[in-house]
Amino acid sequence: MTPSTLLHGLLPFEHEPYFNFADPAVAAAQKAAYAKARADYAGKTFPLLMDGKKVQGDGTFTVTNPATGEKLWSFQNATAAQLNEAVAAANKAFESWRFSDPLQRAAIFLRAAQLVRARRMELNAVMSLENGKNWAEADGEIAECVDHFEVFARETLKWAEGKPVYPMSDEHVTTVYEPLGVVAVISPWNYPSAIPLGMSLGALAAGNTVVWKPASETPLSSWLLIRLLFEAGLPRDTIQFLTGADDVLGDPLVDHKDIRMVAFTGSREIGCRIYERAAKVQPGQKFLKRVIAEMGGKDPTVVCADADLDAAAAGIVAATYGYSGQKCSACSRVVAEESIYDALLEKVKTLTEALKLGLPEDNAAVGPVIHAGSANRIRQYIENGKKTARLVTGGTEAQVQGSGEAQANYIPPTIFADVDAKDPLFQEEIFGPVLAFAKAKDWRHAIDLANDSDYGLTAAFYSRDPHKLAEARRLMHVGNLYLNRKCTGALSGTHAFGGYGMSGTNAKVGGPDYLFWFLQTKTVAQKY
Repeated sequence: MTPSTLLHGLLPFEHEPYFNFADPAVAAAQKAAYAKARADYAGKTFPLLMDGKKVQGDGTFTVTNPATGEKLWSFQNATAAQLNEAVAAANKAFESWRFSDPLQRAAIFLRAAQLVRARRMELNAVMSLENGKNWAEADGEIAECVDHFEVFARETLKWAEGKPVYPMSDEHVTTVYEPLGVVAVISPWNYPSAIPLGMSLGALAAGNTVVWKPASETPLSSWLLIRLLFEAGLPRDTIQFLTGADDVLGDPLVDHKDIRMVAFTGSREIGCRIYERAAKVQPGQKFLKRVIAEMGGKDPTVVCADADLDAAAAGIVAATYGYSGQKCSACSRVVAEESIYDALLEKVKTLTEALKLGLPEDNAAVGPVIHAGSANRIRQYIENGKKTARLVTGGTEAQVQGSGEAQANYIPPTIFADVDAKDPLFQEEIFGPVLAFAKAKDWRHAIDLANDSDYGLTAAFYSRDPHKLAEARRLMHVGNLYLNRKCTGALSGTHAFGGYGMSGTNAKVGGPDYLFWFLQTKTVAQKY
């Protein structure tokens, strides 16, 4: 039976619906999930996962709730020797997994989707405790994990078909795709489930094995997904799960001669470092390493004079302050035509000041940033911005009841107006709840200002004019452009996600070409 026939045997893909937390019963169930997460996991120490076994490292580190300072659970510090052992185990597992049946890979992913569906609220709660997302933000990410499983099941079968070539009269010629080897997956804390899962499923769907290194702020969100994959039938030696210090699991992992590919999401600084280091051929290395890197954004929203200002303002506020602006796709710049600039600014100010700052566990609209180091960096941008632009709202200290030792992690939503295009507020990724407004002479000038960035990840463009919308499609230099809607909220399988410029390698996770990054192409010709 061909992969094409198998693919047609799957039901049409549908996105996982979100929970309706306005329903009191649903809200009560989500609250109860926090209690269950604490009962099941608080105070426990979790192992490394190597060669199908649970392994202890050299000491542990503790994960802290950014909303309250609560000490949650602990994970291992892997050693340099354990890194080598994990890569060796992944290499060994590759020799069998590379030849696994694509249908069985797809079946594992579909079973895993069912397991995640059954535990969504628990996974929401764990993520919220680790990184400070409110219910809706956490639920959107776990729903994306379900979508990833469903999408990658279908992509597994699609890419297993190979591609047709122009035929010859005396030869049979095929083009097929084969896996690469061991893929290092290095992921961030802001999307601790969907991002490492997407990169890892890309690797596994293609027949590669994975060394999975989560962010130290959010390891349990990854650990639980891996356990669900194993429960679904994934061979336990195909993923090596390592936690610990960057000096052990950073450069040494990227440099390792047996790491065939690095899949990374994080900062521009680290992404560029990985790209540079991976280019060097290490002693004993027999290939050129492949790298995919998603490295952030400075995402604009352009608002034309003919736009629906209420819709634009709502989209701007949602895209700017969701998860306190800690998204590579978050709106951080607004470029508006001067004729509607003041009116739009007032609408955005009003909606922003209505947002409630509070505990994620209470589903507050705006919660903490990830830790004090991030908060201090954001505050420095705000203080500098007070000298170069007009502070419209925010820029003050906040008091959040119940925040305990983490009080300093809460930063009120902040807006600066009349920001110059060369100002760091306009050019640099702040990764916090700070929005810069800039004025454009006309809509084409607005597009020019929007494109004035090293980054090119997402953008939104609001207009009622079909000609302007068509020109925005053609001229805006981003990987994900959204017309008359907010610039966040990409859905796996529909909005293939990845950017231009210093936003990364444009690998487009969740899209029809993503698996190609994890494969190599073989042409086979047989003479009749």
